[in-house]
Amino acid sequence: METKLVALRREEAGKGVARKLRAAGRVPGVLYGHGEKPISLSVNSKELLHLFHHGGGSNALIGLEIDGSSHLAIPREVQRDHIRGSFIHIDFLAVSRDETIKVMVEVTETGDAEGVKAGGVVEHHLREVEVECLPQDVPERIEVDITAMQLGEMLRVGDLSAPKGATILTDPETSVISIITPAALRTEADLSTPGAEGAEAVEAPDAEAPAEAAPSDQAEAAPAEGGES
Repeated sequence: METKLVALRREEAGKGVARKLRAAGRVPGVLYGHGEKPISLSVNSKELLHLFHHGGGSNALIGLEIDGSSHLAIPREVQRDHIRGSFIHIDFLAVSRDETIKVMVEVTETGDAEGVKAGGVVEHHLREVEVECLPQDVPERIEVDITAMQLGEMLRVGDLSAPKGATILTDPETSVISIITPAALRTEADLSTPGAEGAEAVEAPDAEAPAEAAPSDQAEAAPAEGGES
């Protein structure tokens, strides 16, 4: 699905210009790639926010209109103020409908794992995988059903189903999700199972060992101060 976004070309650059644009409700950015000369631009901050929340997120396919010319693009790098939640800068990558691209796609789980019902917890090892596909086939996310996962089981990249038209490039042996025993329960289990260290008692002094010998009464007395040896 392609989302339309209107951008305005900007001729001036610099931090001062960028601050003025943000104060006016616009986000400075640039369009580059696919043999095109980079174009400095700005987009409406509210329209950009709507795009990320309702238009496919960071992998949205965008029909970017700049001064009457149309460019097919995807967001490539987004800088945000994490305290205010506002946008600082955005890069758009120009793409072609008939050329594949490589993007990172979020992995999300669905269902309640059997292992969680048995007292385990879900541990995430990998949140995104690299995918190669045509721009119009970029998935918003890859979902995996973990309902059947038992305590101690692990799901790897090779267990994921690639969306239609896409190829997952991440190493298939890479761990994605596992169901583990909570750390507190693991600690209790370790304490209740005698181990090599736990089984070792502190060695008591040997009662039969001879006491340290006292100085002998017949030992040679030290010469008196000033006397001859």
